[in-house]
Amino acid sequence: MERRMVVAQADCPARRVPDGTPLTIPKDTFVTITQALGGNYTVTYHGQMVRVDGTDAANLGLEPELLSFPPPVDDLIDEAQVWEALRTVYDPEIPVDLVNLGLIYSVAIDQSTKRVDISMTLTAPACGMGPVLVGDVEYRVRRVPNVDLVKVELVFDPPWSRDMMSEEAQLETGMFF
Repeated sequence: MERRMVVAQADCPARRVPDGTPLTIPKDTFVTITQALGGNYTVTYHGQMVRVDGTDAANLGLEPELLSFPPPVDDLIDEAQVWEALRTVYDPEIPVDLVNLGLIYSVAIDQSTKRVDISMTLTAPACGMGPVLVGDVEYRVRRVPNVDLVKVELVFDPPWSRDMMSEEAQLETGMFF
C-alpha cells in the first residue's frame, strides 16, 4: 500500500503499537496511513505507530470495510467462514493476517450451543496489542452466520516461532530462508 496522509474528521480513538495504550487522535490532525488491511488502519501519529479500528474509519474520512457472508442455508456454523473471518484480522505491525502468521492454533465449533472456541497466541508474550487482537478475533468471528458466542483463549505453549508462518507470509516478511 502506498502511504498517504489524511486529516482526522473527528476525534478518533486509537491504540499505540505495540503496547496497546489507548489514545485519541484529535480532530483536524494529520496522520499517515502506513497499513490498511482487514478493515483496520495502522497510522503514524506524532511519530508513533497507532492502530485505528475499522469501526472508527469514518473519523479519518475513510470508508469502513464491512465483513459480510452470504445468507446461511441452514442453522449450522460454517467452519470455512470462521477461517475466512480469521483471515481478516491483521497484525498491526506486519502486513500478514493472524492465520498466515501461524497465530491461530485451533478452532472448535459446538453446533448445539452456537459457540466457537479459538486458541491463539501472539508473536511475543509481552505484546500489549494482545487484548486488541483477541477483541478483533471475537468481533470478526461473531459476524459469521449462526455464531452466538466466541471464546478466545490466549496461550503461549507452544511458543510462536517463524516456522509457524505460511510460506506466503515468510516471503511477504522476508523471513523465508
